[in-house]
Amino acid sequence: MLFLITIEYKVELAQVEPYFEPHIAFVKRYVEAGNFLLTGKKIPRTGGLILAQVESREKLITLLNEDPFMELDLADFEITEIQLSQVSPELLG
Repeated sequence: MLFLITIEYKVELAQVEPYFEPHIAFVKRYVEAGNFLLTGKKIPRTGGLILAQVESREKLITLLNEDPFMELDLADFEITEIQLSQVSPELLG
């Protein structure tokens, strides 16, 4: 199943910045495991997004609970299940 996770900071950026390094380590762990297909920052810096591939919403929530942004209640996470209909060849490389 594919999910788009939109992350929106609930606090000022200065309060989030000390947790960027552990957040990036969390993201990297699941990119390497193949669960997170792409990630990115919002511009302006109000949060980010993740495209995830996992077997269920419950599994995704279990993974996201490891994110320091969620653990420390620094951000809201909106989870949307998606079904792809078309994919650009440029994305597939």
